[in-house]
Amino acid sequence: MRQRILGQGLSTSALGLGCMGMSEFYGPADEAESIATLHRAFDLGITFLDTSDMYGPFTNEELLGRAVKGRREAVTVATKFGVQRSDDGGWRGISGDPAYVRSACDASLRRLGTDHIDLYYQHRVDPSVPIEETWGALAELVADGKVRHLGISEADGPTLRRAHAVHPITAGQYEYSLFTREIEADVLPVLRELGIGLVSYSPLGRGLLTGAYQGTAAFASDDFRQNNPRWQGPNLARNLALTEEVGSVAKARDVTPSQIALAWVLAQGGDVVPIPGTKRVRYLEENAAAVDIRLTDRELTALGGLADQVQGDRYAPPPPRAGSR
Repeated sequence: MRQRILGQGLSTSALGLGCMGMSEFYGPADEAESIATLHRAFDLGITFLDTSDMYGPFTNEELLGRAVKGRREAVTVATKFGVQRSDDGGWRGISGDPAYVRSACDASLRRLGTDHIDLYYQHRVDPSVPIEETWGALAELVADGKVRHLGISEADGPTLRRAHAVHPITAGQYEYSLFTREIEADVLPVLRELGIGLVSYSPLGRGLLTGAYQGTAAFASDDFRQNNPRWQGPNLARNLALTEEVGSVAKARDVTPSQIALAWVLAQGGDVVPIPGTKRVRYLEENAAAVDIRLTDRELTALGGLADQVQGDRYAPPPPRAGSR
């Protein structure tokens, strides 16, 4: 597995592994199969592992901690704080309060069974707390040795600058794929100006770009894609037509659409590391092979305009709060 360098000299495998679906959001998972998938990732040299305290909630970090036991120094563990949930899975909001930052970090360390987090992200920005206060607390965690590198997810350009002024940011995590390229306008230029690496989540468009699904019928009832706008009605029909264009490139190469989609993300720069999620060994192996695919200029051009044609928002709107209209 090739290596790539994010900000602040952090070297990672060129392809990471998103662990979220091993615990939640994409239907039921089997822990034994998830552990086997993680161990196979290590064998393939995929050592950049992404989780969050809110996945599960909380159980995904515990799963990852069990999987890396005995191999901790050989892997790069990234986790996140900021999206608060209760033990029963309820959503409590977003917090960037400094006291919460410190307590969340300590809780993640316990669940992961480690004395340090390699890359600690602010999962979402809390608009009620100045970013300087949140990042002041994060800088203290680095000084204390609990965290080695800092990251941030879904922050806008000005917020990146303000946070980076408090403590250097190693990585920004954003949805980025053939179907989602909004960050290229205002965020990606700031990342590169400041020397911050880009970690691409959902590089397979939450499954759309795999070409494996014609709708949500195959999804479990609790799969969040059941209500995702891109998987609904006319939006889905249009997006599946775009997926066929990816499939045509893949067919000509005798590879899979997933591999083409990942190869496109990898081609966007040596500072970009995609973290496709899977809980099955066979998809992990398929994804890993994408690092050896080099797209031609003609192929990049053919694929480059797809994002502008995608229909539907990335997320469904949040439900109204109790008592609101």
